[in-house]
Amino acid sequence: MADYLAPDLDGADIRDRVEANGLELAYEQFGHDDDPALLLIMGLGTQLTGWPDAFCRALADTGLRVIRFDNRDIGLSTKMRSAQAYDGPRQAFFKSVLNRTIEAPYTLEDMAADTVGLMDALGIRRAHLVGASMGGMIAQLVAALYPERTRTLTSIMSSSGARGLPRGKLKVLMRLGKPPKNNRLETVTRHMAQTMRMIGSPQYGRSLEDWMSEIRRNVRRSYYPPGTRRQMLAVMAAPSRVDLLGGITCPALVIHGKADPLIPVRHGRDTADCLANADYEEIDGMGHDLPPRLLPLFVTRIARLAHAADAPSIPD
Repeated sequence: MADYLAPDLDGADIRDRVEANGLELAYEQFGHDDDPALLLIMGLGTQLTGWPDAFCRALADTGLRVIRFDNRDIGLSTKMRSAQAYDGPRQAFFKSVLNRTIEAPYTLEDMAADTVGLMDALGIRRAHLVGASMGGMIAQLVAALYPERTRTLTSIMSSSGARGLPRGKLKVLMRLGKPPKNNRLETVTRHMAQTMRMIGSPQYGRSLEDWMSEIRRNVRRSYYPPGTRRQMLAVMAAPSRVDLLGGITCPALVIHGKADPLIPVRHGRDTADCLANADYEEIDGMGHDLPPRLLPLFVTRIARLAHAADAPSIPD
């Protein structure tokens, strides 16, 4: 495979919304309905467009039905406006330091149920799950709580949630909690691009202008900070998944960057150690993003895992 994936000018084959778990979820599909399904679950505050078109098309070209979707509270999916009282990000941070209960409007388990609801709506009995960051946590929960719906699990730059693992760099955590100066398109775009430059891959770094071009398109599609804050509370309120991960038996792949400043690499190593049937890929110079130069490697590893699991077994 080439070092770079050629950009796909046609985008997804299907763009639609469906009712799932009592919500409306926006999704896009690459590939054919009769191919094995692969669900891409994105991370905190990131729309389905966080999975690049070329990446999705390359996976589909290996013979997979690739589906990316907006989680609740983000993009074009249902916004969870509620009168329920819950903690603010600053209050939640100090509660987490003190190991106190965080009040969140919904949980990662709820978001896992959204994912299964999407599968139900699309007629998918079992799927290959690929999650990045918070999406990896959601994918882990689907694999643990709905094993009959899971074919394989790929967890990218995510965590087991085990207590005692190192926190991200303080300046990065503070940056994530800092809003832009105003809601003008260019102000928001530059602020988010600078954040991505801070947490992204130093060895495979993208220019500020490159990030701004991508983020500007995403902000035009949707910009909803309250949803990001509520998703952050769900992550912070989540208990350890170590025991649940120990019960997952499907084939798994864990990918983590050695230079990740937000979720340090020990989280990836711990996730792989907790899984009974996992391969681990640790990448020098990779931070907390999906560098274009690494996408061919991700496609190769994910497709290999999926197709090996789908291959008919040969009797002894």
